[in-house]
Amino acid sequence: MSETHGNGHIKVMVVDDHPMWRDAVARDLAAAGFDVVATAGDGPQAVRRAQAVGPDVLVLDLNLPGMPGVQVCKELVGANPALRVLVLSASGEHADVLEAVKSGATGYLLKSAAAEELIEAVRRTAVGDPVFTPGLAGLVLGEYRRLATDPAPAAPDEPKAPQLTDRETEVLRLVAKGLSYKQIAERLVISHRTVQNHVQNTLGKLQLHNRVELVRYAIERGLDDA
Repeated sequence: MSETHGNGHIKVMVVDDHPMWRDAVARDLAAAGFDVVATAGDGPQAVRRAQAVGPDVLVLDLNLPGMPGVQVCKELVGANPALRVLVLSASGEHADVLEAVKSGATGYLLKSAAAEELIEAVRRTAVGDPVFTPGLAGLVLGEYRRLATDPAPAAPDEPKAPQLTDRETEVLRLVAKGLSYKQIAERLVISHRTVQNHVQNTLGKLQLHNRVELVRYAIERGLDDA
């Protein structure tokens, strides 16, 4: 799949049950040049419209009437694994974040994010980068690391545990401790962007072969019971 050049080629759909919030997000994304192809206010409507318009990126709230966001995500990504889902949620609860990732979400951003952060997150999600609010990246990284280092015997067709560089491991440890990207950058005397890139690279490596593989891997390892 060729990379999109310019936001106008990226088709985005916004799903949220609050009309004012939904319209504001859609407006911000359209103003940034994205092609906002549809919006929806409940789960079943989201599934129907997404199947009809085929967005590249789905910006999805988890708390939806009719069908929870994770179910929407699971159905749509199951039918079209190329779909990228960026969850935009008011909840930073660990269980919600892991549930969203397991259902196929590429990223997870809190609603407290600034408009610029959202625009950047949608842009990065479109090219397959895992994007997480900094504090949540630590949680997800920790979970991936647990899976990657699990001593359970690997099946022949299962991906090997990914190898991280020393710097990635160092950044991973600091993120997992809850330090902000800014604090990590100051401590390691590198730029904020470099820290962000290390985190995204690490998330990318630890996502194993793809999200579907991760979900299967996580379920086999009993992450569902966590």
